[in-house]
Amino acid sequence: MSFAGQLRPVVAASLVLAATAHAARAEEANDYPTSARAEYVYGCMKANGETRQAIEQCSCSIDVVASIVPYERYVTAETALSMSQVRGNLGTQFRTSEQANAAVNDLRRAQAEAEVRCF
Repeated sequence: MSFAGQLRPVVAASLVLAATAHAARAEEANDYPTSARAEYVYGCMKANGETRQAIEQCSCSIDVVASIVPYERYVTAETALSMSQVRGNLGTQFRTSEQANAAVNDLRRAQAEAEVRCF
């Protein structure tokens, strides 16, 4: 068997491995449920105008956020942001929690990156 004949199975195997790794990364980046993505895009569009351009930019934005922040962390940040608006002791607990603040900071950094890439 020639060298080229021996190389073909190696190249084919490499391509299969690369495609599998790419699909796994895409799956990780796409672990946000559709409802969470839709809610994000809806809020983003309300803040940025309800235009076709806004839907494109906001859709891009959630894709960037999802590629940076795991969904579990996103939920923590969204919960902390929502609960920190509650008055009284309960809201104070969310405003002063290190874990909540770290999750919110991660989300804000991801949103800043999305702003640069998408808007």
